[in-house]
Amino acid sequence: MAERLPEPVLPQVISVAELNRIARDLLERSLPLMWVAGEISNFKRYESGHCYFTLKDGAAQVDCVMFRHRAQLAGWLPQDGMRVEVRALATLYEARGRFQLNVEAMRRAGLGALYEAFERLKAKLEKDGLFDPARKRPLPRFPRAVGVVTSPQAAALRDVLATLAKRMARLPVILYPTPVQGEGAGGRIAAAIALAGARRDCDVLILCRGGGSIEDLWAFNEEAVARAIRDCAVPVVTGIGHETDFTIADFAADARAPTPTAAAALASPARDELAKLLAQDAHRLLRAARRALEYRMQGVDLLSRRLVHPGERIRNQLGELRHLATRLAGAWERGREDLGWQARELRLRLREGIRRRLAAEAVLLERLEAHLRHLNPQSVLERGYSITESAAGGIVRDAARLAVGEDVTISFARGRVGAQVNRKA
Repeated sequence: MAERLPEPVLPQVISVAELNRIARDLLERSLPLMWVAGEISNFKRYESGHCYFTLKDGAAQVDCVMFRHRAQLAGWLPQDGMRVEVRALATLYEARGRFQLNVEAMRRAGLGALYEAFERLKAKLEKDGLFDPARKRPLPRFPRAVGVVTSPQAAALRDVLATLAKRMARLPVILYPTPVQGEGAGGRIAAAIALAGARRDCDVLILCRGGGSIEDLWAFNEEAVARAIRDCAVPVVTGIGHETDFTIADFAADARAPTPTAAAALASPARDELAKLLAQDAHRLLRAARRALEYRMQGVDLLSRRLVHPGERIRNQLGELRHLATRLAGAWERGREDLGWQARELRLRLREGIRRRLAAEAVLLERLEAHLRHLNPQSVLERGYSITESAAGGIVRDAARLAVGEDVTISFARGRVGAQVNRKA
């Protein structure tokens, strides 16, 4: 019972406008915001966006108005004959003295119980950890096959198949057929998910259906479906209804897409994007290989200019020596013919010169021979170094190229031994 309000002190005569204002104030203060159930009739939506209709039952009726900013939040269009529940404030339209309800929210009759059941199950499963983000698995980037759990007659299946064919034409698709609404649909959906997880014929599973009312989508709000998703051995992507539709299955899934088409895009790689990335990687690899080869060719050229073989140097010196000998012989002949009296002196000078020259060349030759011995690999081995060869006969310069357990051959200054790699430092 509403609390009785004190009667207002009224003048002996009041206007009609004042009467209606007092009545409106009494109504709005006496009756709280409440839910009222009834059937819609005479529904009309004006260009302004405001909605006017009559709410009736078998015994009475009441005029209702739902202003635009409230009607936009309904998400569906009411029609005559619908059973609804409205959250409204009883008031009086003063200009006409007409009793009416100002509607703030509207839902289909019976949906209140469904929403309450939805929230209770959601809270229970969330408490059990089924929605924990840490339990959600990443989707495979390159699945070998995609599974689809839906009705074979569903339009959602056609959308999924068309999207998969466009993104990756040769990707195998496995259908696990099941009804997606109606009596027992939830249990059959859960069984199809369990079958896909047990067979493991696919790397990712799409659970989908088209849009509909909350009653149409209710099979996806059953606990058995949510637990089957979490127990499934492969990641599950949901694409149920439209973007504004959320089900318990969406919260339990590893990934949620707003539509079946978007779910197919999440579960499959894009062929064109992969081809583009592959071409870019191939171009970068070719460019890097060409650049590395050019750097090494330049390095070889630089080393070849700096390196002179000792034998070549000896040959150059011997050539110069032969040239000097030829010049010397010519000078000797000319000197003997023209300067006989200087023959002895020249002979002495020649002998001395030859001696010094040969001594210098001998010193140089010894130095070159020592340098050649230094470059000899045998000399390196004599200093305690060794040469390690792989089983294929190649010289090992990098320990990273050997594997534990691989056989190798080690050459010392005197002798060779076989060995096996036991560990790598």
